[in-house]
Amino acid sequence: MTGKAKPISPDDALDPAKALVPAVVRVNETRVKHGFWPKITRTAARIPFADQALAAWYAARDPETPLAAKGMIFAGLAYFVMPLDAIPDVFAGIGFTDDAAVITALLATLGANIKRRHRDQAEEAVKRLKSK
Repeated sequence: MTGKAKPISPDDALDPAKALVPAVVRVNETRVKHGFWPKITRTAARIPFADQALAAWYAARDPETPLAAKGMIFAGLAYFVMPLDAIPDVFAGIGFTDDAAVITALLATLGANIKRRHRDQAEEAVKRLKSK
């Protein structure tokens, strides 16, 4: 499924008209389920926004998070896990800047849905990942 899905731009990732369509939410959720942990495991020690991405992931998995917020979070995290994006992650130093921008915009827009418990879980996960 993820191999045939079209890449999205940072603008599209946060466009509710696209990101909240139920079929798109399902595709994004599938992308995130399959791609988030492998990517965050590989990159947590190198990206300064790992804790923010993890907090968003925990919020998206929380049954108390509203569905619209989950849809937007999954869209932003799907952009993070996609191998092809605006600035490919293989470019040292700048490869994750577009991902950081999407995660930052996501938190600015939906920060109220990311609770202290999600941030605490993220901090613990980053500690575990960095210690490996």
